[in-house]
Amino acid sequence: MREIIFDTETTGFDPASGDRMVEIGCIELINRVPSGRTFHAYYNPQRDMPAAAEAVHGLSTHFLSDKPLFHSGAADLLAFLEDSPLVAHNARFDFGFLNHELRRCGHADVSLDRMIDTVAIARTLHPGAKHSLDALCTRYGIDRSHRVKHGALLDAELLAQLYIELTGGRQIGLGLAQEEDKEIVGVELSAGAVVRPVRPARVFTASAQELERHAAFIATLTKPLWLEEA
Repeated sequence: MREIIFDTETTGFDPASGDRMVEIGCIELINRVPSGRTFHAYYNPQRDMPAAAEAVHGLSTHFLSDKPLFHSGAADLLAFLEDSPLVAHNARFDFGFLNHELRRCGHADVSLDRMIDTVAIARTLHPGAKHSLDALCTRYGIDRSHRVKHGALLDAELLAQLYIELTGGRQIGLGLAQEEDKEIVGVELSAGAVVRPVRPARVFTASAQELERHAAFIATLTKPLWLEEA
């Protein structure tokens, strides 16, 4: 199964008000494993970069001024995406900007049927918790110490690790019965299932001394309720 993890950086929050996509980063997964193939591009938004947005991702108007326009690389991006499911964090935001840029240069929208939103998955698994990428990386022990500012490819790489954890971890699809732990019972998993190691019930039996002490304690009770007549 082929899936694409992707992230975008933009000039703001709303493409309908003139904000533009300035960076996209994509990671290819094959059967939940990164294949090593990526797609990364910067785009000239043909407008100034607001200071608030630049503070988030560090992409200045000057840096983007010599980058290509989106339409010149749209075909390459679509060729990489193919018809695979697209995974993003708060995916409607990224889909909104991607489809806005595609529309501007005469391409059809990417169908929302292909959208997988890791925020929605995280809300189901961890209701009431924080669901930002940073918070979830902390929860799952994903190292983000090298992430000083947001970056589309860097965030896609972190999201790929998070998506693997959210959908079953690195053991998904593997038998769980290992030589080093014979007590774990193998479970047949469907795609996307969360791995829960199943262990056989352990029998705890009181020793003769414990039974003797218990009987002695019961003998000290005066008129216990379970001996009273109804």
